[in-house]
Amino acid sequence: MNNKKNYCRFCKSELKNIFLDLGDIPSANSFLNEDEIEQERKYPLCVYICKKCLLVQIPEIRTPDELFSNYAYFSSFSNSWLNHAKEYADMMIKRFRLNNKSQIIEIASNDGYLLDFFSRVNISVLGIEPASNVAKTAIKKGIPTLERFFNTKTAHDLKNNKQADVLIGNNVLAHVPDINDFVKGMKILLKPNGVITMEFPHILQLINQNQFDTIYHEHYSYFSFSVIQKIFFSQKLIIFDVEEIPTHGGSLRIFVKHSENKTLEIKENVQNLIKKENEKGLNDFSTYSDFVSKIEKIKEEFTKFLEKANKENKSVICYGAPAKGNTLLNYFKINPKLIEYTVDLSPHKQGLFLPGTHIAIKKPSQIKKTRPDYIIILPWNLKDEIMEQMKEVKDWGGKFVIPIPEVHIVS
Repeated sequence: MNNKKNYCRFCKSELKNIFLDLGDIPSANSFLNEDEIEQERKYPLCVYICKKCLLVQIPEIRTPDELFSNYAYFSSFSNSWLNHAKEYADMMIKRFRLNNKSQIIEIASNDGYLLDFFSRVNISVLGIEPASNVAKTAIKKGIPTLERFFNTKTAHDLKNNKQADVLIGNNVLAHVPDINDFVKGMKILLKPNGVITMEFPHILQLINQNQFDTIYHEHYSYFSFSVIQKIFFSQKLIIFDVEEIPTHGGSLRIFVKHSENKTLEIKENVQNLIKKENEKGLNDFSTYSDFVSKIEKIKEEFTKFLEKANKENKSVICYGAPAKGNTLLNYFKINPKLIEYTVDLSPHKQGLFLPGTHIAIKKPSQIKKTRPDYIIILPWNLKDEIMEQMKEVKDWGGKFVIPIPEVHIVS
């Protein structure tokens, strides 16, 4: 029994209340070669909620160095994600009148997929990316990229040469164990009239849509708007606008300024979202307590579906090898014999095995060869894109299975 005390990464209160305990499972992005399977390690994945500030979080079981120094996720392999990035770049250029004198800096810039849209119109860009393999891909594309983690030290080192007119941090805040230092660093790197934009999954959707599979070791925190507002305010940063966007099953995009900057007015959206979260009970501790029972129900449905398919001698495969899929398969303790293989577009994952279940990852062309009866879409947030790509599945009577928010079969 581990009696170590854990403390909230924002307000430092002791964490005593469990939101969801997923047991001991491998890191969701630790894909394996065949000779690594025997040595695979598992780590506790227990999610707490801070009773004082209501930040949902996991303790730092694995360090960012362990998780992100070599990363398996390359953003450029999703068409819908590239479209999202282009729409964002076009919107920012127009809204904030960005031009060739502007400086864009992106934290956790991955393979440069987003900065590329600014670079194409001669706007100066800089990426900051800790994963060496991913950063090198960006540099090869011609996107200047600093290969290191972002924190106050990085911000101070950069400040004298570069400060940001726009500082971007999309889907990075959840990956940060020291939130206070990270947000403080953003304040340091932002020009006096600059704007920060960040996107992150909204815990309102996680709870409402049963998105427990977005919980994994790489995601240290899960945010409501009210909590994120407190975190930024503690570093003298003000959220002046917010949008609810559909990415990752329902995310928030926040627009942030220095509290000293009086040139940008606070939009009505801010107050509207605070009101919405209050109405949905996100500021009420009891809202977080019945999540477990909802997830157990999905587990039961999913297991029944697999067992029924197996009894009927139906072939079942998965599409995709996302981190969320690994959380789902491992927490549900899925018998890997019931799933023949999975496929993924990324050549960086093909030929490897999923962590925990050790299901083989193949090329998507394998599907046409084996003509499976059922295809479980693990990256359910991309289900429309995937079903469109794979519409020939219907030619042989194949069906798609969407596991979240509840098990749903699409003929």
